[in-house]
Amino acid sequence: MNIPDNLKYTKDHEWIRTEGDVIFIGITDYAQNELGDIVYIEVETVGEKLDKEETFGTIEAVKTVSDMFMPVAGEVVEFNEELEQNPEIINNDPYEKGWVVKVKPENMGDVNGLLSAEAYKELI
Repeated sequence: MNIPDNLKYTKDHEWIRTEGDVIFIGITDYAQNELGDIVYIEVETVGEKLDKEETFGTIEAVKTVSDMFMPVAGEVVEFNEELEQNPEIINNDPYEKGWVVKVKPENMGDVNGLLSAEAYKELI
């Protein structure tokens, strides 16, 4: 299972990558493996400010539908529109092409409070 050391993680199996003043959010390799074949992604929160742990979208797999949660408070600034036509990208490349949203955090320091790769490995 792939758990890159340069990312942060949540107990809800999302990963976070910081680039400048925005963060990219996606689901982990573990999560996509547990969900199975991903068939649909819905994110209707672009332009909205959400609190930590609020739902920013849903991910639908053949087996189930799961909510995706904000790891930190902030504004959803972009959805990876490539996932509308090709949601299976998440199964094939969850950490690069399979990012789901970009968020501008209210407080960038909140990212530091998320799980390290080592702590996430212990969780799963």
